[in-house]
Amino acid sequence: MEIGMVGLGKMGMNMADRLVRAGHRVIGYARTPATVQAAEGRGIHGAASLDDLVRRLEPPRTIWLMVPSGNAVDETIAALLPSLAPGDVLVDGGNSYYRDTLRRAGPIAQRGVAWVDCGTSGGIWGLAEGYSLMIGGDAAVVERLRPIFAALAPGPDKGWGRVGPSGAGHFVKMVHNGIEYGMMQAYAEGFAILNEKQEFHLDLAQVATVWRWGSVVRSWLLDLAAEALAENPTLEGIEPFVVDSGEGRWTVIEALDLEVAAPVITLALEGRIRSRETDPYAERLLAVLRNKFGGHAVKTG
Repeated sequence: MEIGMVGLGKMGMNMADRLVRAGHRVIGYARTPATVQAAEGRGIHGAASLDDLVRRLEPPRTIWLMVPSGNAVDETIAALLPSLAPGDVLVDGGNSYYRDTLRRAGPIAQRGVAWVDCGTSGGIWGLAEGYSLMIGGDAAVVERLRPIFAALAPGPDKGWGRVGPSGAGHFVKMVHNGIEYGMMQAYAEGFAILNEKQEFHLDLAQVATVWRWGSVVRSWLLDLAAEALAENPTLEGIEPFVVDSGEGRWTVIEALDLEVAAPVITLALEGRIRSRETDPYAERLLAVLRNKFGGHAVKTG
């Protein structure tokens, strides 16, 4: 099967590579010529522009977008649509907000182009192990693209599926990432407690490895924690600064809108935001208030 890939960052490049290895013909485009050249070294056919990519695909075309969420997706769609024809398919495989996905559906449909949203999980390991694909869109269109999804997933019949109509794929991926925030936070807090129990001289990498087998808390995230702790037991040189992609925020907003309590995901998001504060104002005010009502000492520096 033939597919155009727009966006050849690390994940997009690996997805294109996996498709090529499965026997699909991939034409890739990136804004940086050097990136396109690197893709050609991995069996991907490079395109000089978006117009060039569209011209080189046989109708009906399938174009997969792996660009950052937000304006970049809108700009890419606006640039592609004039060259597309009824029967073509656009797939957004990035981390778009599902409400944006719903908003984009109308203008795309007006041109007779099918619109599929594919929440994609797997990160840098997806090339070797396959990607988890949460797909939203018309059932017949998704079925038509089955060879692509089957090639990208861990297996032809596992790790992927149409979860609902347009927008559902990105919605499910959003909640998936919210859950991920909570799991990561729980591991981080647990290992912090273990680390502080100095009299036991615990080997945290060993503990993580023990938990990997048979434990109810075993998971791929725990596998990665064991690997990280084996490489750097004290986490020397690592700044306590944790970024977020936005999907945890969207999950919390959706929970509030739906009046669904989500305290773990919410607190995990707040923990990430707090990690970026180099001079936390709130804690300084707490210290001052404690001094004012109780005369407790305030550290200065």
